[in-house]
Amino acid sequence: MKTNWQTRRLSEVSVINYGYTESACSEPVGPKFLRITDIQDACVDWDSVPYCRVDSAELSKYRLASGDIVFARTGATTGKSFFVSEPPEAVFASYLIRLRLSEKKLLPKFVSLFFQTAGYWQAVKEGSSGSAQGGFNATKLGALSIPVPPLSEQQRIVGMLDKAFAGIATAKANAEKNLQNATALFESHLQSIFAQRGKGWVDRTLDQVCIVERGSSPRPIKNYFTTKPDGVNWIKIGDTEEGGKYVYSTAQKITPEGAKQSRFVKEGDFILTNSMSFGRPYIMKTNGCIHDGWFVLRLNTSIDTDYFYYLLSSRFVQSQFAQLASGSVVKNISGDLTKKAVLPIPPLAHQHVIVKKLLEISTETQRLESIYQQKLAALEELKKSLLHQAFTGELTKVAA
Repeated sequence: MKTNWQTRRLSEVSVINYGYTESACSEPVGPKFLRITDIQDACVDWDSVPYCRVDSAELSKYRLASGDIVFARTGATTGKSFFVSEPPEAVFASYLIRLRLSEKKLLPKFVSLFFQTAGYWQAVKEGSSGSAQGGFNATKLGALSIPVPPLSEQQRIVGMLDKAFAGIATAKANAEKNLQNATALFESHLQSIFAQRGKGWVDRTLDQVCIVERGSSPRPIKNYFTTKPDGVNWIKIGDTEEGGKYVYSTAQKITPEGAKQSRFVKEGDFILTNSMSFGRPYIMKTNGCIHDGWFVLRLNTSIDTDYFYYLLSSRFVQSQFAQLASGSVVKNISGDLTKKAVLPIPPLAHQHVIVKKLLEISTETQRLESIYQQKLAALEELKKSLLHQAFTGELTKVAA
């Protein structure tokens, strides 16, 4: 840190308060009522924020003003902050903490940038450890120290970071769009295959091309978990990889006795999720047993395995599963309804040609996705680096 910089505790330079306790209301019965859930990606859509009842004394105490910084003090977003600028008439809810600067030699925007630094997030992590809900309270926030450069340097830093972050945001938006386009490329080609069917294609229901069986579990399952060498693989949703195709191993095993009461799955079988990541297919690369949250699919006709996987994964089939499913919160589907999904099946030789082309497109798609993911990671690292330089005095020195 530069010699003409000071270090101050946040409790010395600001007033820190917990929010207002009240029920939210969709009707305009009072001011807007800002909650943790209203803060998304460091932004607030004030039009969607509900209202609350509050008397004049409480309104004065909890009213938000430009320059305020609010923090989530509990839950999955603990530590995330929002810089308030020109808000409507609004108060903040009890699971938020508000920081309002009392030190005139500190710019609110400069302080808000501090709450994006790696050092701040490390303090939140350490301050939240040991808490049942992972919370971060006002006392811990006030105990944090912040570098305080002269006001002119704060202004320079804010200006530089605003400009740099605007450029980074544009670059990230472009990279994310390119990433979406790369992902859509494969699905678009897959859809075109089913839309432009040729000679020899037939429609078959799922139960016409494979045996469909529901998984099953011994009861109570906890009595059958084992770590012994003779244990049988027990397949759970956690054994699958995000965006993956195969199940290679399992984290848990059950006893041979429990396996006799369960649905056995062998290598090469397909498994299909019934809930959670609903309708997602995987191919088994190991043997094991599976609970009733899965369906087991065993091909009983000559269909290319990879073609069948691509078909089940496609929007064409996934949309059918979604229409057949029920449940307002967690979607699930019965075995009888699953069997009704209609599958377009070309001649086997044509299936092989389709799979070869799809593999080529998939390889190119993955290459592009990797490039854009690396680009996004590099932009995020650049942002972290600029913040580190800013709060150690290096950014100001470079700019001078």
